[in-house]
This record gives sequence, C-alpha cells and structure tokens, in this order.
Amino acid sequence: MSLLTNVIDHALDDGYAEASARRAAEGGGLPRTMRAKLGLAAGLVLAAAVVTLGAAEAQISAPVVAKEREELIDRIHDETAAVDGLEKSIEDLRREVGERQRAALQELGGDRSRLVALLSGATEVSGPGVKLVVDDAKGTDQGGGGPRESSGFSDTGRVRDRDMQRIVNGLWQSGAEAVAINGQRLTALSAIRAAGDAILVDNRPLVPPYTVLAVGDGKRLSTRFQDSADGRYLHALSENFGIRNSISTQERVSLPAAPSLIVRTAQPRTSGAGTGDGRGAADTGKGTS
Repeated sequence: MSLLTNVIDHALDDGYAEASARRAAEGGGLPRTMRAKLGLAAGLVLAAAVVTLGAAEAQISAPVVAKEREELIDRIHDETAAVDGLEKSIEDLRREVGERQRAALQELGGDRSRLVALLSGATEVSGPGVKLVVDDAKGTDQGGGGPRESSGFSDTGRVRDRDMQRIVNGLWQSGAEAVAINGQRLTALSAIRAAGDAILVDNRPLVPPYTVLAVGDGKRLSTRFQDSADGRYLHALSENFGIRNSISTQERVSLPAAPSLIVRTAQPRTSGAGTGDGRGAADTGKGTS
C-alpha cells in the first residue's frame, strides 16, 4: 500500500518537475539576450519576406498565364474554323464534280440516258420498294463483348461490313433496281469496308442502326430476299447472335443520287489486239456501272 501511495503522490518524476521549474524561472524558453531576440526577429522578417515575394510573383504571373491561355483558345477557334471552311469547300467541289459527271452522262447517253443514269446512280430515284433496318445486338457496347464473347467477326454482336455486303448483294440479286444505306446511294462500284468497328460506304462512315432502302417490286423483292441465301444468313445472325433486323414493304421510297461517279464502258477489241488470238473480245469493264 505504501508503494501505491507513493506512486499516486509523486505521479510526475522529480527530474521532470525540476526541469519544468527551471524553464519557468528562465522566462518560458524565450530568448534572454538581445542578440538572441534580434536573431529571432530577423528569422521572422525573412520568412515574411519570402511569403510576400511568392504571393507577389503569383499575382504578377497570373495575368500573363491567363493571356496566354486566351491566345491559345483563340488559335484553336481560328484553326477549327479554317478546317470547317476547308471541309465545306471540299464538299462543294465534290458536289460540283458530281453534278458535272451526271450532266455529261445524261448528255452522252443518247436515247438510253435515263436508263444509264439510273443504273449508274447518277440521278435520284423513287418508287415502291422495301425498307430493311439492321442493328447491333441489344447490350452490345463499343468496347467489345456483347452476346458473342470475343472481338472476331464471327463472335460479336455487332453488324459487320461483311454482313452489309451480303445484305446488299442479296437485295441486288433479288431484283432491287437501286439501293441506299443510311442515305448513301450504292452503285455497282461502291465499296463497303470496315475501319476498326466502323462500317464505311465509299469511305463515308455509317452509324447503326443501318437503314437499307431498295427500289423494286416491294412484295416480290421482300419475299425473294428472305428466301435467298443472304436472307437466311441474316436470319441466322438474328437467331444465333441477337442481330436485330426488320423488313417491310413500302409504297414509295426515295433514294438520292450517288455523290460521285466512276463509269466504265465495254469497248470491242480490234482483230489481233490484246492477246493476238485474232478474235474480237470485250474489255474487262462492265457495260455500265
């Protein structure tokens, strides 16, 4: 009990008590000499000067940084406007070239100018037909996956360029007279390609859903396409991989003219030309494309 009483009565060690009393007698640890006080004051003044100088530099440089930022933003806006102007000029030139090509085609087509213009996509066309809408599988994102588990052509829930190639070819074979995808007119020389996950028609990107319009005998065209190998291929994509599609007959669909034309005509070879077999033959180009 005496030990516990001693601990309670002397909770603070005697050494700590003596040191505390000594510091209190010396004035709480503040500098006692004039030299020490001057040193402390100089240190405080130096710290204040550093903080003040930093604040002043920040205040001076802030307008310069803001001005440079505004100049950079103005340059970006100017360059963007210049690019937009160039793109508009390109589109205007393409439109002008296309109009001149169509005019020349109709002028040189003779009595068959209307048929040549229709087959080459040089003119707008409207009439009965079908509307086929094809879309990616539900839940398919742009990063891959979906109902098929890899990024390969045969294992994704996205519509691929090969799918659209088969669909368009199936419509042509089923009797379509003119075809367009998302307002992009197709001709016999049109290319459907892929750039990453995007589908390009004549180097113009398309976004899903893909609306395919075809001019022809609507009911007959729809039936023949669905019964064709390409129609069954589209049905298999829907059944097995969730590719969404719908087809309907339309009393009237309108298709624009093709944006640019490349026309090839067959020319007879003179006797002895080419392979030298002495027989007349046709060039590899098709009649009208």
